[in-house]
Amino acid sequence: MDDALLRTPLVPPTEPLRATAPVSLPEAQRLLGLPPSEYWLELARELDWFTPPTVGLEGGFGDFSYFRGATMNVSVNCLDRHDPGKPALYYEREDGLTETWTYGELTDATARFAACLQDLGVSKGDRVGIYLSNAPEAFIAIQACYRVGAIYSVIFAGFSAAAVRDRLEDARPKVVVCTDATLRRGKVVPLQATLTEARAGIDSIGAVVVARRVDAGAELKADEHDFHALLSAQTRRADPAEMEANEPGFIIYTSGTTSKPKGLVHSGVGFLVGTYANVKWSLNLRPEDVYWCTADVGWLTFPIFALVGGLAQGATHVIFEGGIDTPTPERPYQLMEKYGVTKVFTAPTALRMLRRAGDEARSRHDLSALQLVSLVGEPLDPETWHWTQGVLGTGRIFVNNTYGQTETGTAWASSMVGLTPTRPGACGQPLPGYRAEIRLEGGGVAGPGVLGYLTLTEPFPCLARTVWGDHARYEQVYLSDFPGSYAASDAALIDHDGQLWVTGRVDDVMNVAGHRIGTMELEAALITHPAVSEAAVVARPDALKGSVPVAFVVPRAGVVGSAELEAELSQAIVQGVGSLARPGRVIVVPTLPRTRSGKIMRRLLRDLLESGEVKGDLTSLENPDAIEVVRVAVGFQE
Repeated sequence: MDDALLRTPLVPPTEPLRATAPVSLPEAQRLLGLPPSEYWLELARELDWFTPPTVGLEGGFGDFSYFRGATMNVSVNCLDRHDPGKPALYYEREDGLTETWTYGELTDATARFAACLQDLGVSKGDRVGIYLSNAPEAFIAIQACYRVGAIYSVIFAGFSAAAVRDRLEDARPKVVVCTDATLRRGKVVPLQATLTEARAGIDSIGAVVVARRVDAGAELKADEHDFHALLSAQTRRADPAEMEANEPGFIIYTSGTTSKPKGLVHSGVGFLVGTYANVKWSLNLRPEDVYWCTADVGWLTFPIFALVGGLAQGATHVIFEGGIDTPTPERPYQLMEKYGVTKVFTAPTALRMLRRAGDEARSRHDLSALQLVSLVGEPLDPETWHWTQGVLGTGRIFVNNTYGQTETGTAWASSMVGLTPTRPGACGQPLPGYRAEIRLEGGGVAGPGVLGYLTLTEPFPCLARTVWGDHARYEQVYLSDFPGSYAASDAALIDHDGQLWVTGRVDDVMNVAGHRIGTMELEAALITHPAVSEAAVVARPDALKGSVPVAFVVPRAGVVGSAELEAELSQAIVQGVGSLARPGRVIVVPTLPRTRSGKIMRRLLRDLLESGEVKGDLTSLENPDAIEVVRVAVGFQE
C-alpha cells in the first residue's frame, strides 16, 4: 500500500462530538488498556440484569462463554427501560407512508405480540422465521422473540423462494412472520407468495403470521394469521424470559463460495452487550439523537446499529422501507432534512450514490443538524471520505469508517467517536475489548504497514458461537488457518498509528510479480478520476506475473466508455499505485453485480473473467441482470 496514504494526517474528533463523548479521554485510554475479559465484565454492568454477571471470559475459541450464569432479557434493555413517551421510530416508506412509534407503544406491542407467539405454541428455544422488510413489525417481531427466548432467524426480503427454503429447512422454525409484500424502487415484492412457495412440505412450520402492509385484502390460507388482528385481540403481555448469557438468540445466514449458506448462531445476551458497546463508541448515540441506519433488516448491520444496539441506547430511529434512491437520488437528503437527522450509519456505496447525484442536489437541503456519518460494509476510498466530510457535511462533520463482519456481530474497529481520531480510508482502531493481529503466511506477526491476514486473538461476547447444526464447519472455516485465533479471511494492515486498513477479502489480494497488492488502493486510484462513479478491481491469473489486475469501472452520468478513457484510467492506477499495478484490462460497464446492501460482488467478477459463468451462492445478488452485462463486456457471448 502507498506509504503516503498511510501517513496522511489523522483527523481529530469535532468539537460538538468531543463535548458529548460518553467518557473522558483518560477513561477511554484506561478502557483500551484493560484485558478484554475485564473490560466486558465492567461494560456489561451498564445494562439491566436479573442476575448480574460475576465472571467474564471462560474457555477459548470454539468453546467459550461470557458471564456464565448471569441472566437478563434483551427486550427489557432495548425497550422497557426507556422513556415511554419518547419517539422510538419515525418510519417512512418509499411511497410516502409514514408512522411514528413511541417507546411505550413499541414495548406494549412487543409484549402483546410475544404473548401471541406463545399462544401459537412458541416457547424458549423454538425457532421463529422473520421474513420482513424494514417495517415496524420487524422491530416488534424480533423483540418479541427476545421477550420469550425464542431463537429467531431473519431472512432477507430480496431472496428467491429457493434461498428462503434453504434457510427454512436448516432452521426448521415453528412460526414464520412475514409481510404480504414490500416496495422496492416502485415495484411490489411479494413476500407472502414467495414464502408460500418456499415452505411447501416443511412440516416444522405450524403457523404463518402475515402483516398485510401493501394489500390489506391479501388472502390468508388456513394456517396464516393476520398480524394486526392477532395483536389487536391480544390483551395479555408476555413476561420477559430470564435468558442465561450464553443461550442462543438468533441464527443469521451468510453466503459464500459454497452453495449451502452458513447459519451463524449468536448468543442473544452476548450480542446485546457487544452491540450496546459498539453503538456507544462508533456513534456516541444519545437519547436526544435522531438517527438513521440505512441498512436492511436482513443484514446484520441493522440489528447491530438499530434494532438491538441502537434501541439499547434509547435514541429516536428513522426507518426507511424501500430503495433510498426512490423516487429520486435526493431522497436521503429529504429524509435527513425532514426529521432533523443528527447521525447516520450507512455504507460507502450509498455515499457514492449521493455523490453521483451531484453537489447541486446536496445544496438544496438543510442538513445543519447532521454531526456524524459512520459506515461499514466495504473498503472506503479516501476520495469518498473527503467528499462526505467536505460536501455532504460541509466540512464540519466527523466521518467514521468502521470494520466488522456478520461473524463478529459488531463493527469492532472504529474511532471512539468524540475521543479518538481517524485517517481517511482507514477503519479506526480496535475498540476496547478486542485484540487484533496481522499474521503473515508462515504464521508470524506482521509489523506496522505490512499487509497480511487479519485475525482476532481473544473471544468476545458477540462473536458467533457456532454454525447451526455443524460446529465442525465453524471450526474449519474460522479457527483452522491460525490455531488459537479467529481468522477473518480479510487482508489488512495496521499502520504506524495503530489505524486498521482492510484492503478486501484474502482472495482479493493479488501477487503481481512478487508484490502483494490489495484491491482497495487500486480502486481508490480509479475513484479519483472525474469520470468514475464506482470501481472494482479483481485479479486475473497470469503465466508470467502470477496475476494481473483487471478493473471494472462504472462511469458517472453522461460519460461514455472509450479506448481513450480506458487508457486514462489505466494511467490513473499507475500514477496512484505504481507501474507494477498497471491493469491488464479496464472494462467500462453501466452496472456491476451487487448485494442489496450495495456491496459489489467481486467473486462473481472473477468468475466471469475466468469462465463467463458464475459459481457458488447467488442468493444475496440484488441485480441478476448485471451478470449478463458484465459477461458481454468481458467478451463472453451467449
